[in-house]
Amino acid sequence: MDFASLWIVSGSFACVGLLAGGHLGRRWLRQRRDRAALDEKAGRGEHLARSLHPVIDPNVCIGSLSCLKACPEGDILGVVDGAASLVHADHCIGHGRCAAECPVGAIRLVFGTAERGVDLPEVDGHFESSRPGVHVVGELGGMGLIKNAIGQGLQVAERIAEIVPRGGPEVVVVGAGPAGIATALGLKARGVPFRLVEQGTIGGSVAHYPRRKIAMTETVELPLVGRFGQRLITKEELLASWHRILRKTGIHVEQGVKVTGIEGDDGRFTVRTEAGAIAASKVVLAIGRRGTPRRLGVPGEETEKVLYGLTDPDQYDGARVLVVGGGDSALEAAIQLAEESTAEVTLSYRGDALARCREANRRRLEGLVQAGRIRALLRSTVTEIRAREVLLDVAGQAATLENDFVIVNAGGELPLELLAKAGVSLRRYHGEAPGEVHVDGTGDGYREQRRRAAARRERSDRIRRRVVRTLYALAGIAILAALAWKGRDYYPLSRVERLRSPLHPSMKPAGTFGHSIGMAATAFMLSNFLYAARKRWKRLAALGSIRSWLDFHVFVGFMSPLVIVFHAAFQSNNLLATGTSAALAVVVSTGIVGRYIYGMVPSDGGKSVELAELLGRFERLRAEMGPLLEEAGGPARALLDRAAAPVRGGSLLLLFLAVPAQALVFRVRLARVRRRFRDPGHFARFREAVVRLARLRWQIRFYASLKRLLRGWRVFHASLAVFLVLAIAAHIGLSLYLGYGLLHR
Repeated sequence: MDFASLWIVSGSFACVGLLAGGHLGRRWLRQRRDRAALDEKAGRGEHLARSLHPVIDPNVCIGSLSCLKACPEGDILGVVDGAASLVHADHCIGHGRCAAECPVGAIRLVFGTAERGVDLPEVDGHFESSRPGVHVVGELGGMGLIKNAIGQGLQVAERIAEIVPRGGPEVVVVGAGPAGIATALGLKARGVPFRLVEQGTIGGSVAHYPRRKIAMTETVELPLVGRFGQRLITKEELLASWHRILRKTGIHVEQGVKVTGIEGDDGRFTVRTEAGAIAASKVVLAIGRRGTPRRLGVPGEETEKVLYGLTDPDQYDGARVLVVGGGDSALEAAIQLAEESTAEVTLSYRGDALARCREANRRRLEGLVQAGRIRALLRSTVTEIRAREVLLDVAGQAATLENDFVIVNAGGELPLELLAKAGVSLRRYHGEAPGEVHVDGTGDGYREQRRRAAARRERSDRIRRRVVRTLYALAGIAILAALAWKGRDYYPLSRVERLRSPLHPSMKPAGTFGHSIGMAATAFMLSNFLYAARKRWKRLAALGSIRSWLDFHVFVGFMSPLVIVFHAAFQSNNLLATGTSAALAVVVSTGIVGRYIYGMVPSDGGKSVELAELLGRFERLRAEMGPLLEEAGGPARALLDRAAAPVRGGSLLLLFLAVPAQALVFRVRLARVRRRFRDPGHFARFREAVVRLARLRWQIRFYASLKRLLRGWRVFHASLAVFLVLAIAAHIGLSLYLGYGLLHR
């Protein structure tokens, strides 16, 4: 038996080695590919997101990578330095599924970046603007994605239903696009009276999409309707669905009603429209930006041949059409014209590369360009539009293009005039979350109220999670206490005393009670793999948030070895059981490292800001001491260059071995340089700056190396978890075989 167990354990560990090697190799290749892609994007200036996008905190991310699989757009996120990273920022359209699927809250959705700000209406966590009582949702608030716009509409409807006074004026929802219709459905379901007005037609911006454009890729839950949408739904299908929903729910849309301003105070608004005034208790602005298309600002743009969207490609048969823009709308218009008409299509874009579109659209366009159906003019701008031709600047060279129609898809602009009349102020977001309150020290009471409300919501979420974890802890204590009480007269006995105890036939591992505990513990332990299944199978997303599953995963991980100990009656009688227990202990300990310790170790110890500040002071000192450094010669400059060089992490063991030697060499070089300074005061300033930099460099290297070492927890955790399954299967097989043989002796 021991020999067989030895072979089983050896074979299992060999499998673990193969699994670990494959896991490491696959992840290394993935990181290398993603790092190269990110560097390439940065080199082309395409690494900055243009809309709502995720920001990942590498010091919190535990590398579960569930966010990578959650994105409907494919490989938008990647793996860089062991943590998730936004690699293809130019293709991100703000689904937000990555943030929802992060088990540790390492991802935030934000507008803008530190380098590139985004101007949007200022709103709080309930989408209430700077003017109390006026809410902004959907595309106007930066949520161009239909699913996110619908979500905002439902949230604002829920909030308004909580605070709107009963018996007062109706709520006025402006815009019958996805956000506006969702708001109307939410209000209808809660019995809140409202009016839904639209200056154009039902569907809002969706109605202006090109024919058969894929408008939605995910389903949503709508009140009074249930699950809405499908895996891929076109513009026509979506609009038809909206019309069916409105008829079914009895919601009336007042079309052709353009809002021109909002007067009055919260609860007593007067909404000014071209069709007359409307009294309102609350106002929801759910309008898009397509009503205010971005213009080219060139001579001839006012002619009838210039259009701001494609509706029916057939009407351009045989015509010479210029499509202006580099986003998805422009590419989709050019693709449709090339595939569904006989038009001669040219695409003009001012950038060096098509970086603002989805990868699928880029590939389709490139195929049509290669086939000669589309002519792509990059680094080109329109300078004048004439009756039968268009003048362009192509890479600094003047060009003339024979032309019949110009379709401009350069995006939309904020309806600044309406926002001004509505009293809604704008704010430039620099990497801040939607609704995040910026504390600027002005003492504005309204801002402070919003900030406190956001803090209360965050505190409420923390309390809820704490309650759930406390319940898990109490359940675990209750289970262990019950098992300990059951075996209180058996477990303290020695092995010889147990054999004489009347409890032995039941309490031993192969006994009735002991075996039952083993079966229950095995099933309990295998339930831990449900967390891995939840991360990989999108169908399980409806069964709870990934954070809740991680809490269950941690609970099972802590409880499994403790319950197994009761099954083994606090003894280990064979090599297989010992190996299984050791593997289980490693799995649990590496899980603890990954969940609690790994995230506590910052990548640079929080020293990057300090290093940047110190390097700035260092460069100023270098400029001040220029003549003195010339006097000190090459050794002093070499020491300065070495101290200011980029810092990189490495092996922690090699770092421990190298630092003493490097410190000794550093002191020797410093002593040699000292003799080159005539003034001891000058050398003291030089020495202080260089020593501080060197010490900070060693600290950053230590933290980076420690982070790199701890990053290996996942390899042991995942590989030994597979070994556990093999070992448990072998343990059960041997137990059944031996039990069967003993019963027939």
